[in-house]
Amino acid sequence: MRLALALSAASLLLVPAQAQLAAPNAAGVAMGHVHLNVKDIDAQKKFWMEQFAAVPLKKENLQGVKIPGMLILFSKKDYSGGSENTMMDHFGLKVPSLSAALKRVKEAGFTVQREFKGTEGFPNAYIFGPDEVKIELQEDTALPFPAIAYHLHFMNGAGDQLKLLDWYAKTFSAVVKKRGEHDAADLPGINLTFGIARKPPTIGTKGRSIDHIGFEVKNLEAFCKKLEANGVKFDVAYRKIPAAGISLAFLTDPFGTYIELTEGLDQY
Repeated sequence: MRLALALSAASLLLVPAQAQLAAPNAAGVAMGHVHLNVKDIDAQKKFWMEQFAAVPLKKENLQGVKIPGMLILFSKKDYSGGSENTMMDHFGLKVPSLSAALKRVKEAGFTVQREFKGTEGFPNAYIFGPDEVKIELQEDTALPFPAIAYHLHFMNGAGDQLKLLDWYAKTFSAVVKKRGEHDAADLPGINLTFGIARKPPTIGTKGRSIDHIGFEVKNLEAFCKKLEANGVKFDVAYRKIPAAGISLAFLTDPFGTYIELTEGLDQY
């Protein structure tokens, strides 16, 4: 028992050192964050820290936590609904023990929607955290941390998922692959999965509980100019935010997922 507790404590101590963003790809892009609209910031922090050993951000300019590969940011704001059945339906984490994770979730009073065998052949489950945020968990028994970022899951009609995949591959140099039976592409720190919905959603993410996703980009100003030259339209043009020590820009993908591009968020 003492050995098990010691190993558990040791694994938790490793998390802060590893709770960082991945190095960017050749285009300068890596996974950055998901940004949630929430009713209670403290409740969200408690959920992520207790359930997945997330750690608070190092700086106080933004509200959020981080796990290896991804920041989870919070804005206290009314939202129009949960993430399920939007264009970016949920995001996924890997955990070392699905049964242990689900036990914690249930004991804390959160909903386990269903358990199933995932497309890659491992035990998976959908859960809902605070503010109707849908999360997929996948077991990886070799994982040395309580949780790591794994995938963002987009939902489209048949054929449209390939159009969206192609857009992410061209825009961010994501590497096209399969994730089990799903069409997918990889960026450093995250897999982008493009599913086919039985009833394709028509709702974008902006204003929902998962408001937007974020990619961290090296040399962001030059990257934005390149996208604009290729015909990409920005909702919010490139700008610097000196008080936060970051630069940012916003755009929307062809099917309605709101995206923030940042530079400097890796220092949080």
